[in-house]
Amino acid sequence: WVRNTSAGVTIEVEGRPDAVNEFEAALTRDAPPLARIDRVTADRLAPDGFTRFEIRESVPEPGAFQPISPDISICPDCLRELLDPADRRYLYPFINCTNCGPRFTIIKDIPYDRPQTTMAAFDMCPDCAREYRDPLNRRFHAQPVACAVCGPRVWLEFSDRWSVTGRQSAIRNSQIAIEAARGLLAQGKIAAVKGLGGFHLACDATNAEAVNELRRRKGRVDKPFALMMSDMVTVEHYCHVSPEERALLESRERPIVLLWKRDDALPPIAPSVAPGQRTLGVMLPYTPLHSLLFANYQLPISNRQSLPALVMTSGNYSEEPIVTRNDDALERLAPLADAFLLHDRDIHIRTDDSVMRVFQGAELPNRRSRGYAPFPVKLPFDVPPLVAVGGELKNTFCVARERYAFMSHHIGDMENLETLQSFEAGVAHFERLFRITPEIIAHDLHPDYLSTRFAIRNSQPATRIPVQHHHAHIAACLAENGHSGDRPVIGVAFDGTGYGTDGAIWGGEFLVANYSTFERAAHLAYVPLPGGDAGTRKPARVALSHLLTAGVSLDTDLPPVSALTAAERRVVERQVETGLNSPPTSSMGRLFDAVAAIIGLREVVNYEGQAAIELEAMAEGDETEEYGFGLTRVERPTGRLCTGGWSVEGAPLIRAVAGDFRAGVPAPIIAARFHNGVAAMIRDVCVLLREQQGLNEVALSGGVFQNVTLLGKTLAFLREAGFEVLIHRLVPPNDGGIALGQALIASCADRV
Repeated sequence: WVRNTSAGVTIEVEGRPDAVNEFEAALTRDAPPLARIDRVTADRLAPDGFTRFEIRESVPEPGAFQPISPDISICPDCLRELLDPADRRYLYPFINCTNCGPRFTIIKDIPYDRPQTTMAAFDMCPDCAREYRDPLNRRFHAQPVACAVCGPRVWLEFSDRWSVTGRQSAIRNSQIAIEAARGLLAQGKIAAVKGLGGFHLACDATNAEAVNELRRRKGRVDKPFALMMSDMVTVEHYCHVSPEERALLESRERPIVLLWKRDDALPPIAPSVAPGQRTLGVMLPYTPLHSLLFANYQLPISNRQSLPALVMTSGNYSEEPIVTRNDDALERLAPLADAFLLHDRDIHIRTDDSVMRVFQGAELPNRRSRGYAPFPVKLPFDVPPLVAVGGELKNTFCVARERYAFMSHHIGDMENLETLQSFEAGVAHFERLFRITPEIIAHDLHPDYLSTRFAIRNSQPATRIPVQHHHAHIAACLAENGHSGDRPVIGVAFDGTGYGTDGAIWGGEFLVANYSTFERAAHLAYVPLPGGDAGTRKPARVALSHLLTAGVSLDTDLPPVSALTAAERRVVERQVETGLNSPPTSSMGRLFDAVAAIIGLREVVNYEGQAAIELEAMAEGDETEEYGFGLTRVERPTGRLCTGGWSVEGAPLIRAVAGDFRAGVPAPIIAARFHNGVAAMIRDVCVLLREQQGLNEVALSGGVFQNVTLLGKTLAFLREAGFEVLIHRLVPPNDGGIALGQALIASCADRV
């Protein structure tokens, strides 16, 4: 017999010793595709005289827990049945089996049985029930099993924003509804499509008017849209695809993968899909409903009557959580969509698409969510039950116990009530799923983050432990690489912003750190940030601060000078001179902004990291020259600013960038020299710290290291210098990974 428990799976088998031993070996050797087995423990029992096989009723065990499977894309067997006219699930948009389908987004509690999911509302028909109970059937105990007779259904509703005389307000037949939605998309309309973890807003990616209209309605000016393409033939038509990228696209996780685009593909992808980018974010259909939106996709592109590529962006206004409920979609997305492709399988937990890229043959996460969450990161040592609430941007949280860190799905930027409510619901869900009553709650040092305020409100009776932002970045990198923390490493944490122990804005940090402690060994020299956080939206203002600090004349031949009015320039100059509303920052992200503005690439941004992303996209790949930094020894702090160790001076680089721009050096060459200079500076500072402290391991973390141009150059320089380098492969280097670091640091902290 076998049974599910909230601690795992219990099996009792009886037979000859050799057969029982072979069965035990086969459990791991021949495990099903979705099985992940951490350990098998076995006890020898007296024979019981079994004569039949039983699946016994699941048993919850108080306090026990088990990992939860992420949602898995449609498997080849189900896709084949979906398109087989002889199959009883032909064109059924919720076909699934033991090897695929929804998991995390429908689970309410463990053990994972149908009554504990949002499928409880659908009673199985006799045919589905027979498959469910048959151990030889591929749908044996597949909890979301369903068919057109007994399962969820799809329908199409029309928005009031457009009308056709005499048309019906909804199409209830699933197949006709999907065909009608496809037809609307082909006409240039925008559809809200309910998916696995929330709604997408979809339109024809080759229709520039439709894409521009979606941008206008959604309030998303330049940030790239994700694409869904029907199959690999289409992806390879529009993008360059390596074998590793192909494997990632076709993996059961089916993330969005960032790919280099082809410029000669016809019909072309609308330029407004990814303005200023040389890459496209592409995914393949991962649910049967998605597959059915692409008609005739087995045919060559030239012969297709359907859409080769759809924009599939999150169903929300910018900065709000993705919509999951039908009634919310009909209300909140009504100004955005012309029609709504709905279904009646409830989504219990919203989950955005994951975003990955391939770097040097392996995954580099940008956003870890659908397909990956909540599967745990295995830790190098046991930790007490705890919650780590992450940061403000790209928030994820983490619950941990023993050697498991369960990283949440992507929550988003914690800047409004709706996102906070989604975060709070997610934390409560994870605590329930993984049976965690936290002894510790870890949070960022920043006192005004909504996640910090949540931690303060909800810490009792747990011990609340604040964690410095960049220390958390390095700890996250160590944790996912299985580092024991028994020795310090050189941690390079480069990002846009993080609250420093001195109250300044850090972001260009060299730490000597393990899980317990860190020392700030070097950092980018402070420059004023005019306007604080508001200044980050205007790289021209940041550039003026850097130019003034570097002693460069502010003539109008420099783009950031001419981009600001005379009054704005006077305000910035006054702020830099006095420090009024201009907190000091050591941010590498702001240095990227300044360089992008100086060369005229981007004076104003409308999404986080835009200037740096476009600067990377512009960089000339063959350029070998580099700009230099200065390096100054700084005494330990006696005043407010924590400036001990080495100060890495950006002023020489800024002077060189401005000089080259004035000399007419092409912007792509300047961008490349800047990337080369930053990578060389990282190597030089690490060599200096190795000479001082005898450390040879370097951990690279922070959002700046999403930049694969910089990451690749930095790795090459460090490895040539003999360093062992740790980078991210399991959680993002950006703030989507810091909750993992917070958890490890808090577990090692002294508690009072």
